[in-house]
Amino acid sequence: MIRSRLCGFAACGRGLVITSFLLVLALVPAMAAEAPADLVLLNGRIWTGATAQPWAEAVAVHAGRILAVGTSAEIGKLAGSHTRSIDLAGRVVVPGFTDAHTHFMNGGFQLSSIDLRDARSPEEFARRIADRAAKSRPGKWILGGDWDHEMWPGAPLPTRELLDPSTRDIPVFISRLDGHMALANTVVLRMAKITKETKDPPGGTIVRDAKTGEPTGVLKDAAMELVWPLIPEPGDTECSEALDAALREAARQGVTSVHDITSWRDFDLYKRFEGAGRLTVRVYARTPLADWKRQVDYIAKHGAGDEWLRLGGFKAYMDGSLGSTTALFFEPYVDSPSTTGLMSSDNLPEGKIKDLLILADKAGLQCSIHAIGDKANTLLLDYYAEVAKINGPRDRRFRIEHAQHIRPADIPRFAQLGVIPSMQPYHCIDDGRWAEKRIGPERIKSTYAFRTLIDTGATLAFGSDWNVAPLSPILGIYAAVTRETTDGKNPKGWVPEQKITVAEAVRAYTAGCAYAELAERDKGTIEPGKLADMAILSQDIFSIDPDAIAKTSVVATIAGGRIVYGGDALASAAPPNR
Repeated sequence: MIRSRLCGFAACGRGLVITSFLLVLALVPAMAAEAPADLVLLNGRIWTGATAQPWAEAVAVHAGRILAVGTSAEIGKLAGSHTRSIDLAGRVVVPGFTDAHTHFMNGGFQLSSIDLRDARSPEEFARRIADRAAKSRPGKWILGGDWDHEMWPGAPLPTRELLDPSTRDIPVFISRLDGHMALANTVVLRMAKITKETKDPPGGTIVRDAKTGEPTGVLKDAAMELVWPLIPEPGDTECSEALDAALREAARQGVTSVHDITSWRDFDLYKRFEGAGRLTVRVYARTPLADWKRQVDYIAKHGAGDEWLRLGGFKAYMDGSLGSTTALFFEPYVDSPSTTGLMSSDNLPEGKIKDLLILADKAGLQCSIHAIGDKANTLLLDYYAEVAKINGPRDRRFRIEHAQHIRPADIPRFAQLGVIPSMQPYHCIDDGRWAEKRIGPERIKSTYAFRTLIDTGATLAFGSDWNVAPLSPILGIYAAVTRETTDGKNPKGWVPEQKITVAEAVRAYTAGCAYAELAERDKGTIEPGKLADMAILSQDIFSIDPDAIAKTSVVATIAGGRIVYGGDALASAAPPNR
């Protein structure tokens, strides 16, 4: 009875959610007698994210939703004989983090794949590959990698010569950390029939030796599609193990929801896990734009989903990445003046995405498109404006995934058009090591423009792009607040005028993400009636020196009122006085 009352308040909108908080406090004695809380958190610092009462001491949970928020004395009265009472001992609690941009299954697979992210030289890179190959059986592919040649002296691109001596009977296809180029060994190039005579596919580049014209093994963007069909599909057991690993990692990081880039095979696996009660992360699934009709048909037949697994959006690409020199700019790259980047094959011939957007938007799906370079962002904003004009007004909440490099004149257009910048702050402190050599000192002034986007009225949604970057929202908050690059060379921040506050960064990982998936009535803040998703932190990130934020850990994670990580680290509170 209490749950239905509170859910009713939440479903009516933000104003009544605030009203419900006040009513709940007045009804505490009756509620305790009617339906005791399943879980109460006492003696803490609860950052609710709610405007009416941003801070509280305690919170009560019943049937997977927030029952009440208030003082420890008030909330303690809601505990019954079977209630689990936890003494927070002054720790900070925040709404469960949402990651607005994941490749969740890729992240799960990467946890057991070769890791080349921190290989600091070509020699170390080659040695790690050789070590993995020595333990692999002939014919079994070596995948993953996440290498970053920008960490190497002089930043040379790797070549197949680094792989071939140790992998003569093993196919190797390892991605750069941004996912927009990969390195193949000679075994794979032969399997794919990629030779000196092979032409670059539309939207892709086969990198070639400057003297011989032979492929070096590096394939950029659409050129990778020449290899992908050759890679054996993982079996059901491997996929289940990868999803289990991803769920454990999300719980460890305090992540209770993800906006995923989801294949239909992944979606089917998520459904099986949900049916078995094994999902501990809520998934907002976005399938490929190219088959948008399939999602429309699925929703018409089965519905969009529920609070654990839901469809409603799609994903496509406008361009590549800065690190691969395939992000699309108006002006050439400073360090590669022969190119301005690549238009994604998703938008070739140019305008193809706009035509699909008109159809998918008219069908009611949410549009979320990858755009990194300034030209890609400008074109996509233009497309969105035209789609809205053609299809008429509705609460559509267009999204641009990444929105990294934006012309100053385009920044106010996000708020004007209601476009959500779905951004990944860790990329900022990673790219900041070398971005200026790519695009020069002028263009970086409006790169990762968190401050200006907020000041011009845009709603930020933060994420990680995992497995491209670490899943940790704590590292993302640290990055947005300090903008200190990972090489330690920008102690006052890279493009420091674009820093934001801790509260703004946390909001972008919580309420901003909820808004970005049209779910603000159910999550994003700790308020009565909302889903009981919370993260308990080891430090008060709102008061400590920003440089110390990165050293903060997640003590425990609660999803749907269930402790899914760190339960053993939480002390039980003494029974409340009656």
